[in-house]
Amino acid sequence: MFLKRDPNNPEAEMGFFDHVEALRWHLLRSAIAVVVCASLVGIFYDFVFEKIILGVCSKDFPTYKLLCIVGEKFNLRESICIDHDIPITLQNLTMFGQITLLIQYSLILGLVIAFPYIIFELWRFVAPALSEESQRKTSLIILACSSFFFIGVAFCYFVIVPFSVNFAVTFSISDKIKNDFTIDSYIDFFTVMLLAIGAVFELPMIVYFLSRIGILGAEVMKKARRYAIVIILIVAGMITPSPDMFTQCLVAVPIYILYELSIFIAERNDRKRNEALIA
Repeated sequence: MFLKRDPNNPEAEMGFFDHVEALRWHLLRSAIAVVVCASLVGIFYDFVFEKIILGVCSKDFPTYKLLCIVGEKFNLRESICIDHDIPITLQNLTMFGQITLLIQYSLILGLVIAFPYIIFELWRFVAPALSEESQRKTSLIILACSSFFFIGVAFCYFVIVPFSVNFAVTFSISDKIKNDFTIDSYIDFFTVMLLAIGAVFELPMIVYFLSRIGILGAEVMKKARRYAIVIILIVAGMITPSPDMFTQCLVAVPIYILYELSIFIAERNDRKRNEALIA
């Protein structure tokens, strides 16, 4: 049983149906938050699709502007600067396909936008059963998980997706083959990449939990560092098909920093576990 924190009776226990009722209201508020966020996306769908989802195809995209500035400074303008709109044409091949797409993606984005609030509601449901110290630690873990996820999503949106879309549009094995993509394939790629890279950026938190239970230690990660570097460079090369080292390092360096951060986290957990054993 969870304990209900009641100012008048802090040790009062909640019954099963009390828990169900409390959970129902937390889930209801979370669902309302998703619907509200999805409705806002639907209302401003022209901005969302034109400036955000399809914004990576415009020469005014922040990443392209930054690359042109860096290219000018280091004499790499011809190799990294994208000063033109990406020539992409997306097709809708089903009846009412665009309406369905609008509804589906509004709900997806509504869920993503409301994600921090949903986690907060779930934490409020569990918090009464925890001590003040456990509540503090749990809130920090939730904040860290959410932060790493959204940092990964932002990194994917501003770095990986632009390079990938540009390569997919411009690459051709024959002049007789024309690149015409469906809106479904573009949206699927866009969504999967954002969620996948967001999950990759949870690496420090995954290592944190694995090291806490003793499955993974810092020494193992240190010994595997050289192999990790090779894997990271290979992944960066696959994500950024451009042959220059600048764009590959732009992707590889943040991922390597995550790996080193994971080692630091594992070291702290190892040290705390050893201190607890000695005590």
